[in-house]
Amino acid sequence: MNEITKNKAPNRQEVEILGATYEKGTPQGEAMGRWNHKFSSRAENLKYLQTAQRYFYSPASEGFGSEKRKNPA
Repeated sequence: MNEITKNKAPNRQEVEILGATYEKGTPQGEAMGRWNHKFSSRAENLKYLQTAQRYFYSPASEGFGSEKRKNPA
């Protein structure tokens, strides 16, 4: 599962490249696809939802984090 290969990189020595690190298969069970069980309190749930809304409903001219551009396209 944790395959590590060594390749030469430009202007560097050999570097280690990490292969697939996931377990094959599909999730099973009743909790599949439910996000709210991951948080321990109501405040954490609300913080998650507010952050998600900021990304989905923000104006196109604004950006957050790595999505922000210095010059508009």
